[in-house]
Amino acid sequence: MHETYLTVFGITALLAITSLCMPLARRLNFPFTVLLAAVGIFLGAIVTLFGDVEGMGIAGDFVRALGDFSITSEVVFFIFLPTLIFESALSIDVRRLLDDIAPILLLAIFGLMISSFAIGGVVFSLSNQSFVVCLLLGAILSATDPVAVVAIFKDLGAPKRLAILVEGESLFNDATAIVLFTILSAIVVSGAEASLLSGFGSFLKVFLGGIIVGYVFARIVCWIISRMRDVPLVEITLTLCLAYFAFVVAEHYLHVSGVMAVVTAALVVGSVGRTSIKPATWHGLSEVWEQIAFWANSLIFVLAGLLVPAAMTTFGATEFILLAVIVVVAFAARSLIIFGVLPLLSRFGLGQQVSTAYKTVMMWGGLRGAVSLALALAIYENANVSDDVQSFILVLVTGFVLFTLFVNAPTMGFLISGFGLDKLSPADLAVRNRVMQRSLRGVKERIGELANDLRVSPEFAREVAHSYDVRLREVERDLARAENFPLDDRMRMAMTTLLTRERQRYLKLYTQGFASSAIARRLFARADDLLDAVKSNGLEGYVEALDKQLGYTRSFHFSMTLQRKFSYAGMLGTQLSNRFVIFLITQMVLRELVEYNRERIGQLLGKDVEARLGGMLEKRLARTEDQLDGLKLQYPEYADTLQRRLLERTSLRLEDGDYSSLLEQSIINADVFKAVQKGLHTRCSALEVRPTLDLGLEPEKLVAKVPFFDGLGAEKISAIAALLKPFLELPGERIMVKGEAGDAMYFISTGAVNVDVQPEPVRLGSGDFFGEIALLTDQPRNATVTALCYCQVLALYTKDFRKLLDTHADLRERITRVAQERLGGEVPPSA
Repeated sequence: MHETYLTVFGITALLAITSLCMPLARRLNFPFTVLLAAVGIFLGAIVTLFGDVEGMGIAGDFVRALGDFSITSEVVFFIFLPTLIFESALSIDVRRLLDDIAPILLLAIFGLMISSFAIGGVVFSLSNQSFVVCLLLGAILSATDPVAVVAIFKDLGAPKRLAILVEGESLFNDATAIVLFTILSAIVVSGAEASLLSGFGSFLKVFLGGIIVGYVFARIVCWIISRMRDVPLVEITLTLCLAYFAFVVAEHYLHVSGVMAVVTAALVVGSVGRTSIKPATWHGLSEVWEQIAFWANSLIFVLAGLLVPAAMTTFGATEFILLAVIVVVAFAARSLIIFGVLPLLSRFGLGQQVSTAYKTVMMWGGLRGAVSLALALAIYENANVSDDVQSFILVLVTGFVLFTLFVNAPTMGFLISGFGLDKLSPADLAVRNRVMQRSLRGVKERIGELANDLRVSPEFAREVAHSYDVRLREVERDLARAENFPLDDRMRMAMTTLLTRERQRYLKLYTQGFASSAIARRLFARADDLLDAVKSNGLEGYVEALDKQLGYTRSFHFSMTLQRKFSYAGMLGTQLSNRFVIFLITQMVLRELVEYNRERIGQLLGKDVEARLGGMLEKRLARTEDQLDGLKLQYPEYADTLQRRLLERTSLRLEDGDYSSLLEQSIINADVFKAVQKGLHTRCSALEVRPTLDLGLEPEKLVAKVPFFDGLGAEKISAIAALLKPFLELPGERIMVKGEAGDAMYFISTGAVNVDVQPEPVRLGSGDFFGEIALLTDQPRNATVTALCYCQVLALYTKDFRKLLDTHADLRERITRVAQERLGGEVPPSA
């Protein structure tokens, strides 16, 4: 009982102290994690100097509690690390991470290897330790800590891309270091010979195995959450279980990377899970994880600091020299990678260009913290490792961690400010000034009214109004200096603003029930692709990305192949159904954006930008409506069903919101609310499943629609249908190409095609056929045929063509007659 109360008292007191450190850090403009480490070192010094504190009451009990805390590597790995890493990775934008995945992996894997061998080689030449021990030290010291890095960058408000580059590198680097540490520590303990090939194989197995474990577990949890009916407490708890479950199963049971499992799981939840959870629940989930990470972060840095005084008792001149050399070598190796190798990636198109300012901050931002200390503790606690190796590693790792925390971290803000990375771009400044101008004018006009409502004297009102006049004149002077701000830059800013709003509108429509989670993810991805294209290549990039989106994806073409080769139409039906919904929602959002551009963009960035952007939006809207109209013409009944279903789902969401509002206003009680919700959820469940799109590719039905086969009995129709293969052709798709060998003729069941012949192209519609001439004459195609819209066609291949003509003389006569007319009266040789 005594031990339990003392532990609870100690942890509670530490959390209270660390909580008060945050406002103090902000007041001092000092990194929070560094202040925590300093507090930990201070408390550790007290414990070391005043361990015997009998009779000192509460203060004595607190010191005794601190002395009883024994932070071990297992405590760090299995209690703190899953939480800290999951929270860090959860907030990372996966798409932006993938944009820079090449430089991130280069730094995390290749960079860590170079750093490990560089440190290991230099220390080996200066110490009496074995090369494997020195290499193990290098691996531990090369582990940039994601916890420390993310915390520092949050404090400093670093630019988004810089944060993703450094945070992403830290997360992957951390996993790589632990994998390398596991391999090398096993060699140190067992005394076995190191094998480069086996080591590389083990590395791949552990690294990739962790990714697979994290992905599988995360998809399972996301699937379970998607089946929940708005149970936030359960959904949030499941994500907490996911972090620990993935780590423990990967690390302890499967012996793969637990860190990579947690990183992957968090990235999946951050992308897929975000659209499986209601926005309000996601907000709550983020706050819960931020709170848990704050507790863990606070405790880990203080507890790590407690270890420092005891760990550094053997620190002498020799260790100081080695530490100084390690600092120089570590940052030299990191500089080599960032300034020497990283630019090669962008030169060969494997990554985006990274500016010198970003590279400098990335080089200096490789902080070390809890992860390095935990790895050093794992060696220190291992009874199979000699005492001198234990002390050697713990002292140097602790010294290096202290250097990065107390030298690198506090100077990061100065470095970012020195390069101007914390300043707004000219475009952002222009927008800020226009927004301030609009706001200041509005407030100034209302000051008199506000003064009257608050019974404030007119003199005070004039003084306040004058202060707004001064501020407004300053803003207008800045705007006047920026009048010649380039149109292209203003266009880029306007397009970025609109695309960001477009993404927000998709999120709102998803919340209102217009889109499923899968469709919402695709809409988010489309908006992100356009946004990335604008940022990379401006208007040109936007047009190129838009053309790609209006076309057909690889998965769509794959579904077409499945239908044509194996007559499987299920996937193609799903793809077309998705296309229906995507264009319906895009059409709605684009109409809103046209109005938003008219009302807001001109005020912020000028009427010339509004006019140019308005034209672009109108063209995009027209192209979207053309795509949608083509689908509606081909499948009118499905279009009506889909639109009615979307309207019903949205109406139910509005009804749900109305009931919630009545509950908040206490107009209805909780029992009534639950009763109406029960019926509402039943109706919502019935509408969750989207109606299946019937492509209408049954051969007999299509043959019956072709006037060419009119007059044939049901038996003949069935026999002919067995010879014909149904296809769906897409608008703009070439069905035949002039000059190629002919292997089939085609009957149009529905739709229209363009035949590119001289002197003028010919259009054929439902009931017509084409491609027969190549089969009759055994000559190449004499024309290119392109689908003008969605077309249902029936293909008759060569072997079945002969069979059809031999069996049905009347059909042979009709086909031959049409072919003669198309050839200008000449009789085909094989006719």
